[in-house]
Order: sequence, then C-alpha cells, then structure tokens
Amino acid sequence: MQVGDKIVFGRYEWRVLDIKNDAALIITEDIIEQHAYHDAYKDITWADCSLRKYLNGEFYNKFNTVDKSRIIPVLNKNLDNQWYGSKGGEDTQDYIFLLSIEEVVCKYFGDSSKNLENRSAKQRYWFQRKDINNNKRRSTFDGYVWWWWLRSSGRDNRRAVYIHGDGNIGIQGNGTFRYSSNTIHPSTGDNSGGVRPALWLKYQSQ
Repeated sequence: MQVGDKIVFGRYEWRVLDIKNDAALIITEDIIEQHAYHDAYKDITWADCSLRKYLNGEFYNKFNTVDKSRIIPVLNKNLDNQWYGSKGGEDTQDYIFLLSIEEVVCKYFGDSSKNLENRSAKQRYWFQRKDINNNKRRSTFDGYVWWWWLRSSGRDNRRAVYIHGDGNIGIQGNGTFRYSSNTIHPSTGDNSGGVRPALWLKYQSQ
C-alpha cells in the first residue's frame, strides 16, 4: 500500500493519504452522502456536533466486526480558525472523522500553507481561486461536482469550513444547520454539505 493508492474497505472506495508504522490514513474517494454539520442552530464545534456523533455511531456501526477491528481510534487536534479566531473546541478521540483545514491545506492535497498563513487584504471568504492545488480537492457526489465539509470552525461557531465545488477553501464556512443556499444538488434536491469520512486503518495481516 502506498500514498495515492485507491483501496476498497467496507462499502466504499478510499484514497490513501498517509502511511505511518502499520496504519494508513484513508478518505473516501468521493463524497458518499449529504449531511448537516449539526442538528440545531447554535454555536458548535466538532467535539459536540451531530455529524461527529453520526460518523462515530451509526456510520461506524455499518462496518462488520472484522472491519471495525482494523479502524484505529485517534486523538484529533482541533485548532482555532486562523483567519477569524473562532474556537476549534476540545481535542477529540475519533474512529471516523472529517479532515481539518490544516490537513487539507498543508499536508494531503498539496501545500497551500502560504494562503493560510499570509491572508491578503482582498481575501475575505475564500483562498485563491487560482491555487494550483484546488483541482486536487474537488470532489463529486452521485456524479455531480459538490462541496464537502471539513471539521474546522468557520468565521464563527455557527459555520464550518468547507471545500467549494471548484476545490477552493471556504475558510469563512457554511452554516452548520439548515445551510441557506439556492444551489441544490441535481439528483437529491438537497443543499446540504457533502461528507468524505476519513479514518486510520490498520494493515491487514498476511
């Protein structure tokens, strides 16, 4: 197994993002469903949001016993938003999680850290539309280009960072509950954000 490989695990196809010791960090190759970040209109962080509860509960339980034994719980750091200072919340131990803005911007989809660390006066909501790494972050749901959630907080704690359909980073965030947009997915009629779960997978013994 190597970084960049595609593998099948459970019901889904995944892409290998990183390898450490005897485990691989994987993310679903495509968006697998749409889901609100939280189920109420209130200040929220990843630690307490309903999407985290769903991924580590109902979604995790879709895996069989053997597959569950290969999913490694990890401690995730949840930093404050670098542009707006909104709280990232408590560190969390997760079986299944969303990637953070740092992981997507600086590590696993090319290095666009300069855009995170050196915000220009013209940048209010997004990173650079001409970022050469945007294409690596684009994803689809049911054959259509769509946006997907990260776990990091947006410009306030009623928003979460997302990846725009063109791969640009929406660091200001979209609303975590009943996101207000007239852009709806062509096949679902829903405007909710896409979900690309990530997890650390233990190598299967030969």
